[in-house]
Amino acid sequence: MANRSSNTTAVPEAKSALDRFKMEVAGELGVPLTDGYNGNLTSRQNGSVGGYMVKKMIEAQERQMSGQNSMGSQSGMSGSQM
Repeated sequence: MANRSSNTTAVPEAKSALDRFKMEVAGELGVPLTDGYNGNLTSRQNGSVGGYMVKKMIEAQERQMSGQNSMGSQSGMSGSQM
């Protein structure tokens, strides 16, 4: 297994998209995230952003695997519920 730090991006080309996604999620959650160092934020605030990002990415992947739209839709269920 490769030995890399936990804050490196597995796909470097996706870094800017992930940063934009992180800022979008922080805005949705009301977390005052800024570019650069955010040491003034609590672990709970930072964790909520990361946790919600993972939740939305899993939902998008599940939709893609089931043949529905991917990340193009807003949070929540799109269309009819299963």
